[in-house]
This record gives sequence, structure tokens and C-alpha cells, in this order.
Amino acid sequence: MDRRGRQEATLELLQQKGELSVLELSERTGASPMTIRRDLQVLEEEGVLRRVHGGAINVGSRGYLPPYSVREKRDMEAKARIGLAAASMIGERETVIVDVGTTTLEVARALRGRRNLTVLTSSLHIANVLAKERGIRLMVTGGTVTPGDLSLIGDLAEDAFSRLRFDTFVMGVAGVDADVGCTEFSTDDARVKRAALATVRRCVVVADSSKLGVVTFARICPLTSVNVLVTDVKANPEQVAALEATHVEVEVV
Repeated sequence: MDRRGRQEATLELLQQKGELSVLELSERTGASPMTIRRDLQVLEEEGVLRRVHGGAINVGSRGYLPPYSVREKRDMEAKARIGLAAASMIGERETVIVDVGTTTLEVARALRGRRNLTVLTSSLHIANVLAKERGIRLMVTGGTVTPGDLSLIGDLAEDAFSRLRFDTFVMGVAGVDADVGCTEFSTDDARVKRAALATVRRCVVVADSSKLGVVTFARICPLTSVNVLVTDVKANPEQVAALEATHVEVEVV
């Protein structure tokens, strides 16, 4: 297992168990204890865990957003499949809002080369991906730029949606739960997403399997606001069934 794979595995296990020993991580990954300690030091410097004697503990909470540099490395293959599937749902001449996030970034990448699309985004990462696409009319909201994520928040970002109407909103989330609905870490991000939702006919949520059954700090919307959820094959079948029971169409890729 390479370094990125070890670090992803470490974060996934910490999310599940809350605390892990160096010995357990060494056995799980096949890496030496010294290598594991180096990995933990790097992850601690990125703010996603805290080292303790003999191991590490999770510092996450419902209001804690891991750094963008960490999130963009997680489940990259699954996110790419989700991005392709969601992009295939967007037809020619559609007007589309592409939300902020690492999974929605894969949707934007999958839209490259398309013709006759109008895309609005509040993500500078996504704007950079689509800026040179001649077949796409790209629009960017105003707002205050957040470090790392390079998302746009605040009144200017929310007001950008008020005078426009779109066909589809491709929305990223921190968590999606059959009972609670869609949630985010940040109240600012949740407000921008709600403003976008108010302008569209269809909402497609893109969320890798680690986000199913998860509830974070700020509620975006109930599942009645969602038409389609695209997730990956690691999704828990019970969670998928619970979401489908709410009449959301779930596509597993």
C-alpha cells in the first residue's frame, strides 16, 4: 500500500473507531511502525488527527471540515466514477449549477468537451477547470473566497442565484441521511446551497459512500428536495435502501 493509500485507510479507520494504535495500523496496512508514525505526523500537521502515546485519535466532529488537501485525495477513483455518471445526466443546452467540493470537481472535469451548456459555480477550483471550455458558458458567483476550498460564500454568492433559474443543481454534501437529509459542515456553505436549490427544477446529489448515513453540523435540506443521489459501490446496502425508501433515485456506480 502506498503512502496515499495508507493515509486514506488511517482516516477511514479513525472515523469508524475514534482511536487507533500504531501496531493496529501497521498490521492493517503492512507498513512498519516507523512508517506509520511518519504518516501520523503528517496527518497531525494537516489537522485531521491528534497523536497520542502509541497511536492517534480522531479530532473530527459534526462541525469539523477536514482540509481540502486531505479531502481531494480520498476515494479518488470512486469520485471520478460518480463525476462521469452525474455528468451523463446533463443534456445539451441545459443550464447547470455545479456546487463546490471535491466530488463536484470530478463532475466539472467530466463536462469538459461538452457543447452548449451554461454552468454557474461558486467554486474557483471548478471555474479553473472549465474556464477554457469554448462550448460552455461559464458564470461565477461573487462572494468571499474561503482558503483552501476556494469556495465563494456570503451575501454576494447567495444573491447571484436570485435573478436566475436553472435546470439542474449538482450538489455536493458532507453527509446525507435518510431521516435528517443533506448536511454540511459550514452554515455559510449550507446557505449558499439553499439559495441554489431555490432556483432549479432538479437536484442531483453526488456523495461517495463514506457520506451516507452521516449527519454534520448545518442542515441544507430534506430529501424531498433531492431527485437523484449518485454514490459508489462501497455504499452500505441498508443505507441505500433507506434512502430509496424516501423516493430518492439512487444510482450506484
